[in-house]
Amino acid sequence: MIGDSTYRKDIDGLRAISIIAVILFHLKLITNGYLGVDIFFVISGYLITKQIYTQTLVGEFSIISFFERRIRRIVPLVLFTSFLALILGMFTMLPDDLENLSQSVIATNFFSNNILLLLTSENYWKLVNDYKPLMHTWSLGIEEQFYIIYPLIFIIFKKSSLRILKVSLVFLALSSFVLFIVIDKSAYKFFLLPFRYFELAAGGISYILFSEKRFSSNVKWVSLLGLLFIVFFDFKLVNEVKILIIVISSLGILFSQDDSGLSKLLENRVMVCIGKLSFSLYMWHQIVLAFYRYLYSSEIVILSIISFFVIIIFLSVFSYRFIEVPFRDKDRIPTRYFFSAIILMLFVSTFISLAIYTRAGIIRDVPELDIKSTSIKKNFNILNVRDNPHINYNSRIYKLDKNFKTQKIRILIIGDSFARDWANVLLESSYKDKIEISYIVKLITHPEANIRINNSDVIFFSPILKEDFEPLRKQYQIPLNKLWIIGTKNFGSNNGVFYNQKGKLNYCFQRTKVETKYVEENMILKKQWGNRYIDLLGSTMDTDGLMPVFTPDCKFISQDGMHFTENGAKYFAKVLSINKYIRKKINPK
Repeated sequence: MIGDSTYRKDIDGLRAISIIAVILFHLKLITNGYLGVDIFFVISGYLITKQIYTQTLVGEFSIISFFERRIRRIVPLVLFTSFLALILGMFTMLPDDLENLSQSVIATNFFSNNILLLLTSENYWKLVNDYKPLMHTWSLGIEEQFYIIYPLIFIIFKKSSLRILKVSLVFLALSSFVLFIVIDKSAYKFFLLPFRYFELAAGGISYILFSEKRFSSNVKWVSLLGLLFIVFFDFKLVNEVKILIIVISSLGILFSQDDSGLSKLLENRVMVCIGKLSFSLYMWHQIVLAFYRYLYSSEIVILSIISFFVIIIFLSVFSYRFIEVPFRDKDRIPTRYFFSAIILMLFVSTFISLAIYTRAGIIRDVPELDIKSTSIKKNFNILNVRDNPHINYNSRIYKLDKNFKTQKIRILIIGDSFARDWANVLLESSYKDKIEISYIVKLITHPEANIRINNSDVIFFSPILKEDFEPLRKQYQIPLNKLWIIGTKNFGSNNGVFYNQKGKLNYCFQRTKVETKYVEENMILKKQWGNRYIDLLGSTMDTDGLMPVFTPDCKFISQDGMHFTENGAKYFAKVLSINKYIRKKINPK
């Protein structure tokens, strides 16, 4: 009977498949490995419901005891690993990255990193996330939020009847599934509990419905093979279909009869051992991988993969034996001492993280960014993002959203942060006193767009495909003879690996490979716009496709690999012939 308390080795085997898939995905060795998290969700829902439901039936369920078990299971290791990541970051990270890490530590401590990532990154697949040591704790946020809400459902509806409880659980799960299918916002569906609830609830509802039944072993075989093929092979299916297959396959494995062949696959010593270590492996792997990329190289070669596995296995065995197991045991660490230690650790790591965050991660001088730790103003207004010292140089251009007032060369700049970067290049050029800049973020929503277009001498527009621009050109009657398209740009994924080469002879002469998508985008835009395109990449890229990281006086060109520092804007103002783009006004013929 599945409903008994017998330990099931096959569940640890399934956990092993999940964690192996996730690790291989973050190593970029497989494309669908992220689905391992979805397997974890189904398993968690099954095990949590098994615990809550069986205790509820006999009137023994205690929400306080439930929360204590969950806290003992998860919090000690999360606090330990995230705090260690913060300490490493303090010694190795540039201020902007350290600020982001401190923010992640706070969010992780309070199981809300999924919400933070939704607000700051949106796209889980962004390359920048590879350098975030705590990027993976988004899934813990979803699970813990589920653990808070889920038992309350049992408490509320159990007072009525078991039938109403079951109907309520099914209704909530179906509502979540409908949201997941209907809503067309992938970031919401990835990071938020309402869109993930059905995965966790699927395991739980299935336990309630099938705890007395088992499907044939054939179902288990088909489910396992389906799961393995979807996770480890690059099937071209929409994400919603992949997740649905994973959920159904996981349930098929959980609720089918055992088979000797399957036992060899799921219940052998190696798989069970990996399954037991899965939580520690999950917590350590991204931290080790992110710091490897940050300190040494974004390229993962065979030797580094071998070293990576040796390190995370060692750390996982250590943390499993000395953190996970002891803190779960009430006899070894009584409740009073346990919560005293947890509260102290939570306070210390949160306080240090908050102190770092209010200083924008600036805890040392960084001459390459013209940053001095003694001159930074503490920022307690976390909602005022534009005043952040790492982006205020770019965001200062927002203040130029106003009508033209002088008879200088009237320059209208339209678009996103790349457009603001170009405004800074112009303001750092030798023509800064001869021009007046007016800035518009979004053309289609701006009330004075037509007036400014008509009054402008030159118009610069963010990188945009010709087919996307044509409707705007017709609607606003933008003259092509005074239009320039600002080029796309990229200076690598992260400055950390260059910063940590300090002391080497070629430190100030390092170059970086441009991400492929930007090279391709640049080629398309350049072909479409011809001599009306400002080729920022082509102006400094060498024959090997490499861009400089530093200016000639050893200052970072970019803060984040995408946007100019003040020194970067000055550098491009010298590299480019600014006169070319406004020459009709300067040298009338």
